[in-house]
Order: sequence, then structure tokens, then C-alpha cells
Amino acid sequence: MKKITSRTIICLLLALVLLGGLGFFTFNFVRDGADWAMFPSNRHLYNKDGNLKAGRVLDCNGKVLCESGEDGWKYYQGNSDIRKATLHTVGLPDGAIASGAITRFADKLCGYNIVTGAESILPLGRDLHMTIDADVCATAYKALGSHRGCVGVYNYVTGEVICMVSTPTFDPANPPNIAEGDSRYDGVYINRLLSAKFAPGSTFKLLTAAAALENIENVQERTYECTGNRKIGDMVITCPHNHGTEDFERALNQSCNCYFGQLAAELGSDIMNDYVKKAGLTESYSVSGINTKPSTFNFDTDDGALAWSGIGQGEDLVNPCALMVYMGAIGRGGYAAVPQLVEYTSFTDSYMTSFYFVHNTGRMIQESTAAVMQQLMRSNVVNYYGTGNFPGLNICAKSGTAQLDSQQTENAWFAGFLQDEDHPYAFVVLVEEGGSGKDAAGSVANKVLQAAVKD
Repeated sequence: MKKITSRTIICLLLALVLLGGLGFFTFNFVRDGADWAMFPSNRHLYNKDGNLKAGRVLDCNGKVLCESGEDGWKYYQGNSDIRKATLHTVGLPDGAIASGAITRFADKLCGYNIVTGAESILPLGRDLHMTIDADVCATAYKALGSHRGCVGVYNYVTGEVICMVSTPTFDPANPPNIAEGDSRYDGVYINRLLSAKFAPGSTFKLLTAAAALENIENVQERTYECTGNRKIGDMVITCPHNHGTEDFERALNQSCNCYFGQLAAELGSDIMNDYVKKAGLTESYSVSGINTKPSTFNFDTDDGALAWSGIGQGEDLVNPCALMVYMGAIGRGGYAAVPQLVEYTSFTDSYMTSFYFVHNTGRMIQESTAAVMQQLMRSNVVNYYGTGNFPGLNICAKSGTAQLDSQQTENAWFAGFLQDEDHPYAFVVLVEEGGSGKDAAGSVANKVLQAAVKD
């Protein structure tokens, strides 16, 4: 009897181990099956050069941006500006651009699913319909000119990314031979919108302003006499010039460093840390499965350094995509849709095979605070940037210039959103070494948004 009992226990233990192993395998198969199927040695899906031989990538209007075949990938569109503008969205066959569709969405292009695997039915491959508008991206590319930088525009209600452009770039149909150390192509394989972070300059004052509205009583009525500099802690905060007497609104219009540096010092490190987390800046967004670079800050310091951080300098480094989402949250009243790049997949010129749902962020800002911020950002445009620079656009925005010791000229930022039910777009523009945010980056934003609204 004891032997039977012992053997029964052993059999049960072995059965539990088997079930556990089966469960572990099933979990990993569901999670990683696509990666297993996409392994480059799978000759069913890859040609002799290691390039995926399946699928097409299209923009939201059905323009074929590239197509695969036995001889490799072919980049279409006779307009080289479109090919350059969409390089970081489409990617390269060799996978040098990790966020590119050819690499990141290989499973969708070949038609992989968990039931049938990588399907062998003809024609092999799927159409991958992206949310981007190739013509709007081309406008952004031309507007950036010779500058490094990035432009992002997305629908903060649906999550669709209309424009995603990163420079420097090149024509994938005629790739250059890039010599080591060639500054013209510095960071060319990095998608600056998704995979990089930069000092945000005065665009960060929007977050300091939101924190102050919710934590400092009657802060909107506070006045201050800006003389061009102010000592906070052991540091001197400086403004480009004397702003004179300011209240909260005028200080944001004029982007007064002294005013908002003092607010950040009053708020303290704990509140500032809480608000960057609440704003989603320190998190990584999954943009159709592509993880963005988290922003980083250091507020656990003395009052002077905290003041500089509160105006977007110090150790602040912000991911442009995360800032764009925060703009969408202000525009929508506290939360926004998570950006997405893939609209759906289908058989070539035929039936839809998959589609994607809208996902929203958590609440990033109180609804009442968002309403005040909308008014303040509109005031920036009306009273400082000039509505004539954005004809026909009901735009709310904040500019920024980020000073970097390694550069002779500041990085230029312009971020905000449209108050337009038909075009609920949030946007971010970064022009590296562009100088003035409202002039250099603001001009790019106007050209791109005009094209987006027109389309």
C-alpha cells in the first residue's frame, strides 16, 4: 500500500511538472511566437540576402511606400522627399532602423497568426496600412530643411499618428555610403521622435504651470517684477531681458525663467517628481508595440538646481513623443489616446485581416486645470506668437529654446494642439540648433499643420 501511495504521489508530481512546463511553453508561445517565426534563418520568409520577402507598407491614403519580393525591398513613390520623410517609419531591410515597419512589423507583413503561424497560402504577405500621411510627412521633411530634429502630429482622440519624421535621413532607394564620423548623418538610424530624449527648454514650463495651478493657492493672481535675473538658492536664474511686472498669464506668454523658476522651487522636489510621473513623461509608451524612450529628470537637489529644472534646463531630458501625448491630454481635458502607427492589415488590395483598438492614457491632469491650460496656451498664440503666423488654425502652443553647452545655437521647440473637433491634433516640433522656438520650430509647425488639416 505504501509503494502504491508513493508511486501515486510521484506520478502526480510528474504530471504537475508536465502541466507546468506545458503552461510555461504556451505562455511563451503566445508572447514570443511571432519572434520565433520571424527568425532570419526561416527561408520560407527570407531570401538569400536575409531580407523579408513578404508584404507591402502603405500610408493612410493607400500609397504604397515599399514592397517586398524575391529580389528584396523596392521603395516606391517617385517623390524622393516622401521616401526620405518616411525612412524611419518604413525602415530598412537590414534592420538598421529598429523602429522601422520592415523590422518591427515583420510578423504582420508576412501574415503570421497564432493559429496558422506564417501562412504559406498565396500570395505570401499582407498589406500593412500605416496611420501616417506620406504627403504631410514630406511637408515636415522639407520644413526642417538641413536641420536635425523631428516632427510628430497625432490625433489625440483616435491615437493615429499622422506625421512622424526624423532627420537626418536619406533616400532608401539610393542609399549613401556613410563614412564614419560624417556629421551630416549623425544619428541617422535613430528615430528622434520615439527613441531619443532632449532638454525640453521652456516647453516644460507647462508642467510647472499645471503643478502650480493645483498646489499654490491663488497663483494666477500672483504678480512679480522681473528684472532679468533672480537668485534662488545658490544659483542665479536669468531671463533674456527685463520682463517687468507680470502675472501668471503674462509670465507664461513671455516665458519668464525667473517667475517659473521660483514656482518650481516653491513646489519642491516631491511635487515635481509626482507631476512628471502623472504626466506620463517618465514612462515608456508602446506605439503599436514600439517602446518609446522614457524621459529622465533629477529634482532631488537644492532650490537653485530645482529652479533650473522647473524651466526645462538642468538635467531634464524629455522624449518628444511623450511631450506630444501630454499636449493631447491638455487639449482633450485630462487624458489622451495612446499613439498608434498601424491602422490595419489586409490581403493585398482585398479583405481586412486585422485591426486595432483605441487605447487611452490614464488621467494626466485635472479637467479644470486642463481647461485653464488651454486658455493660457491659446493666450500664448494670441498675445505673443501671433495668430497671423498660423492662419486658419485654432492653435494652442508653447515654444521653447534649450541651451546646451555642446552647441553654439539652442535647440528650438514648439508643442501644442489644435482646438478643432474635425482635426483634434497634438503636435511636437524639435529643430536642433534652430535658435528661437517660436520662429524656427513654430514655422515648421504651421506648415505641417496646414498640410494635415488640408488633407
